[in-house]
Amino acid sequence: MRIAMIGTGYVGLVSGACFADFGHQVTCVDKDPAKIAGLHDGVMPIWEPGLEALVAGNVAKGRLHFTTDLAEGIAGAEAVFIAVGTPTRRGDGHADLTYVFAAVEELAAALEGPAVVVTKSTVPVGTGDRIAALLKEKGAPEGWSVASNPEFLREGAAIADFKHPDRILVGCDDERARDCLSEIYRPLFLNRAPMLFTSRRTAELTKYAANAFLAMKISFINEMANLCEAVGADVQDLARGIGLDNRIGPKFLHPGPGYGGSCFPKDTLALLRTAEEAGVEQRIISTVVAVNDDRKASMAGRVAAAVGGDLKGKRIGVLGLTFKPNTDDMRDSPAIPLVHGLADAGAEVVAFDPVGRKQAEPLLPAIAYADEADAVAEGADALVIVTEWDEFRALDLAALAKRMRGKALVDLRNIYAPVEAERVGLTYSGIGRGAA
Repeated sequence: MRIAMIGTGYVGLVSGACFADFGHQVTCVDKDPAKIAGLHDGVMPIWEPGLEALVAGNVAKGRLHFTTDLAEGIAGAEAVFIAVGTPTRRGDGHADLTYVFAAVEELAAALEGPAVVVTKSTVPVGTGDRIAALLKEKGAPEGWSVASNPEFLREGAAIADFKHPDRILVGCDDERARDCLSEIYRPLFLNRAPMLFTSRRTAELTKYAANAFLAMKISFINEMANLCEAVGADVQDLARGIGLDNRIGPKFLHPGPGYGGSCFPKDTLALLRTAEEAGVEQRIISTVVAVNDDRKASMAGRVAAAVGGDLKGKRIGVLGLTFKPNTDDMRDSPAIPLVHGLADAGAEVVAFDPVGRKQAEPLLPAIAYADEADAVAEGADALVIVTEWDEFRALDLAALAKRMRGKALVDLRNIYAPVEAERVGLTYSGIGRGAA
């Protein structure tokens, strides 16, 4: 099938490349000339394992194309996916749909025949109805359909998630859209991936509900970690103890400095605004957001406690800046309020991240950056592990301890057992590992 993908960000580029790998003819459209020029040269606008090779392979086979010209990109397309950004709107928490509706208006003017218009972007319930009304208002050719097909991709594992999904969710209200999307995803039927068809509104809301539920699990285990610290229990064992219950499951029960990234922070806020407009209180999700905000704000205090309570004049080495490993995404990363808190308290901060430095520097311009993990230990009073990159899981703690001025290891991801740090003379501070 011929597919157009509007937007070459994280969702659009991964989805477009994977559709091309299924054998479809895919054209990705973006208004940013530099981004498209880079893609023509094989330069990826995001860091995602395996993406560069996947794009290059499908470009070479003539199945994947890039353009800034929307009319050219959608020519002959049977399905047009909208995968533009929906950031949090400044000041009120609503999802900003400016880019979505701008794409729809341009699409309505450029369509030459029937097509299924599919929202890949995460959009509030009812957005599909507004897209349909806009296509009609702007005189799009008859025969179009509007569908919702939310993505459920984890940054760092997006290609595997796309090709081996837990489910494929499609919200549509007519057979034409249903048949079109069934054919697009037919290659996945061999993997027995369940395809769930719902109404558009249900599909739109399901995406938000899924992310809110996962965010809830993170805030829950962080609350349990606080309790473990107060009563002398171990949150690692607690998480395993409840996670082995198949009604609960082990995923997202990892205590840490709070959730971040491109989805959970903005999607929980957007869900709250949707509920507010509908006159339905969402007390659980409201608490999840508050717990997470407090969590991230408290991390600098943990570092201060580890060095005796006063950060002024202390040199703090930070390992990891991105919100999670295997991505260069800095959006709402817990590292941002942590580093600001350390700097505001008078600490000198030096940080290292395997791939996130370029994205971090504009957000955290006042700190020093190291080119390798070992360098952040030089003269440091404390080392803080913020992101659980694989290369941080096997550090030579003894060598790091020799380079440090102080001996505090603040492990915000519980990568190490306390005994490993203490064996080389470091004072270990983890998350939820008891104090009694």
